[in-house]
Amino acid sequence: MLTFVIKRIAMSIPVLIGITALLFIMLNVIPGDPIALLMKEHASADVINRVRAQMHLDDPLITRYFRFLFAALQGDLGVSIKLNRDVTTLILNAFPSTLILTICAALVSWVIGIPVGVLSAVRRDSLLDHLFMGFSLLGVSMPIFWSALLMQYVFALKLKWLPVSGFYGYQYVIMPAIVLGWSSAGVIARLTRSSLLEVMRHDYIRTARAKGLRELMVIRRHALKNALIPVVTIMAIQVAGLLSGAVITEAIFGIPGVGRISVSAIQARDMPLLQGSVLFATVLVIFGNLVADILYSVLDPRIRSEMKGGSK
Repeated sequence: MLTFVIKRIAMSIPVLIGITALLFIMLNVIPGDPIALLMKEHASADVINRVRAQMHLDDPLITRYFRFLFAALQGDLGVSIKLNRDVTTLILNAFPSTLILTICAALVSWVIGIPVGVLSAVRRDSLLDHLFMGFSLLGVSMPIFWSALLMQYVFALKLKWLPVSGFYGYQYVIMPAIVLGWSSAGVIARLTRSSLLEVMRHDYIRTARAKGLRELMVIRRHALKNALIPVVTIMAIQVAGLLSGAVITEAIFGIPGVGRISVSAIQARDMPLLQGSVLFATVLVIFGNLVADILYSVLDPRIRSEMKGGSK
């Protein structure tokens, strides 16, 4: 297991390097000067050039890239150009809000997705199955910004049940968690249904039924455990994706998370803050994939056997 984890971490290093290199290239291709944008018309060209030199922004691209890479390995992501604050501190201060939103959205997706998928598989081709699958398809297909605006209009402006935006208590988390978790719930529901239907075709399920076990017992004891193996791995990947991809939701609902500061960094071309945010999100996604691989190997004995065989 330890060898497997080390190999996965080693495979992630080129991904991190590639993403940071691509990010540097993209930021330097985009027209506009972040220093000039920050100072606007209040400074002359000489002052702007002097500030650029002080921040080493006039150094060659390759020099700045390796300086950022070596500093990031030590936990230093630089200083925000717009806010003049440490990027690492800004991200760590914003991360708890993103984490709370992600956990709530993940719970919404799991609580809805798994039962809906199981019921759809058990009642295959019934009216309930078509209704649930249509609902899940709607969640997957509808853009997050549209469902967010729709919920704000209905539940905040019309019914006045929930606040429109902000992050000051549990009631502020309900709408964004549902919006963010709905699309994930659709994916989990459809995957749970297809996986359970596949497992229920196996011989050991027919043997369990031949022994006289009730259908509920067959599903709960024999089918569901094996059917949830791919679902659990997807759930781990989804959590990492939600952590790094809550940009639109945080911006619409005014949540002070990592996604919101990323949007501010893009608008201001604040390269250190944007670089740090993207690198942080990349690490989260890679970590989520690593957790998914480990969970898969723990849940499926065949993967463990292959790992032991490969390590010999």
